[in-house]
Amino acid sequence: MTSQPLASRSSSHANGRAIATMVGAMGCFVFNDATVKHVSQSLPSAQLIFVRGVIATVLVLLVAYRLGALRQVGAVLHPRVALRGAVDACATMLYLLSLFQLPIANATAINLAAPLFMTVFAVLFLGERASRARWIAVVLGFAGVVCIVRPSAEGLNAWALLCLLGTLFHATRDLMTRRIDSSIPSIIITLATALSVTLLSGALTLASGWKPFALRELGLLGVAAAFLASGYFLLVQCMRAGEVSLTAPFRYTAVLFATLLGYTIWDEVPALSAWVGIALLVGSGLYMLHDERGRRRVEVLDAQPE
Repeated sequence: MTSQPLASRSSSHANGRAIATMVGAMGCFVFNDATVKHVSQSLPSAQLIFVRGVIATVLVLLVAYRLGALRQVGAVLHPRVALRGAVDACATMLYLLSLFQLPIANATAINLAAPLFMTVFAVLFLGERASRARWIAVVLGFAGVVCIVRPSAEGLNAWALLCLLGTLFHATRDLMTRRIDSSIPSIIITLATALSVTLLSGALTLASGWKPFALRELGLLGVAAAFLASGYFLLVQCMRAGEVSLTAPFRYTAVLFATLLGYTIWDEVPALSAWVGIALLVGSGLYMLHDERGRRRVEVLDAQPE
């Protein structure tokens, strides 16, 4: 008699944790990007990604060892885990390659179209039933992103299509996470991702050459690697715990973190359109949470015996 309400509460808690981990992952990725942006002024991009990847891989290995997960390290070669890592590495490189040729506002807006694709993929391939509120939140959130970053028309070219392809790869990566056996620890999936990005960037570094760097740059890359590895892990946890169509709009919090960071560190005061975008982003998130709470309440009431 009480199993259905209990199941509903369990699902609600899982979605709540998934939303929290998505927001945490976006914060980690933004702090990683800010640190990398600073270091990129003195290091080639491929080399930077490679060094950061090596440090991130070592950090993930240490965490896996402390968690006792290294006995399952062979799972990095599991077809679904390895393929997910390869897709993630390609997505990273496609995005960075296009970022070097596009206005950063355009690249950011295109990359943050991922929640739209994720919601569509969740409905088509995972059998999720995205409510009207979820679609509204995704669209409102994307409108908020556009208001904040204000992409320019001259940035819409072949590089923009390459950036869009990278965004599709990112959405596919998140969809693939749901297909991985739950017995494989999330930290092992994180390790596979770190290894894939490191190997691909290492190959590009061999082609582009090596530039000496100082201990200060190595230290900053260590900080970036810690944020990156944390973001990887939190994102895997999010995709394995909650509904994709529910958590997807909270990816937009990356823009809020970036705006806050820009104001705090670089004294970048948001323009009026950015404030409108921030209001849309916050409003879409609150609307989603309100709708989810109401939906769970109805499910519990409907499950109670008359």
